[in-house]
Amino acid sequence: MTRLRGVAQRWILLAGVLVVWELATLAAQSKYFPPPTEIVPAGFTMWFGGPAAQLFLSDTVYTHFLPSLGRMLVGWLGAAVIGVAAGVALGRSKHGIEYFGPLFAFLRAIPPVLLLPFFVVLLGIESTEKISLIAFGTLWPVLLNSVDGARSVDPVKMDTARSFGVPRWQWITMVVLPAALPKIFAGLRVSLSLALILMIISELSFAVDGIGVQLTYYQRQFEFPSMWSVIVMLGILGYGLNSLLLLVERKVLAWQPTRNAQPSTVKAGG
Repeated sequence: MTRLRGVAQRWILLAGVLVVWELATLAAQSKYFPPPTEIVPAGFTMWFGGPAAQLFLSDTVYTHFLPSLGRMLVGWLGAAVIGVAAGVALGRSKHGIEYFGPLFAFLRAIPPVLLLPFFVVLLGIESTEKISLIAFGTLWPVLLNSVDGARSVDPVKMDTARSFGVPRWQWITMVVLPAALPKIFAGLRVSLSLALILMIISELSFAVDGIGVQLTYYQRQFEFPSMWSVIVMLGILGYGLNSLLLLVERKVLAWQPTRNAQPSTVKAGG
């Protein structure tokens, strides 16, 4: 019942926001801010209608949405694999982070958007350029959180593993990684949001397909309901991906006592 009540409250809040949005846009009478009653039909037509609809999905989904989503996931997953592997290795090294720390600080301070022309010159305007930009921008939260997580292993567990002669690969997979996973997942959540942003930025210029291309097209054609439907879709996509990652995190970290602990009732004594 508590869970159902929480779901109902969230839906009521969403309905209230939509009503306020509708009333505010109707009162403003601005063509740049259409009401939800215009955005929803435009989005439905764009994503589920049209003469080229296949399997109840429009041609826009296959031409722009799926390529963008594929590039984003490939770039983010590549950054996740490299970031976790390098972060754990550097976190367990005695002097690795001392040598590479200044370099990481320098590269992390460079806005990924400024490197877009560099990737275009180096890799062209194909998907490789966009995937590289996404991977570069999303690497640092995963890498630095993995370093921090690998360095936070309980010294008692380290001494116990050494005393039992645990092989190094088992020590990494059974001691270091479980201890570092909470911070690794925190970095993955931050990098996932960055991947969505960089996906759009990489497609605003030097691109022939993608959600960013559609967003720019509707803006230039003054089709503001369709433009806002793309923006709303991006918010829904970000929420869905974050919820999916949180679900995976709960499953992977279900062994932690704090994940399964039920809130206790504390009585105040006089």
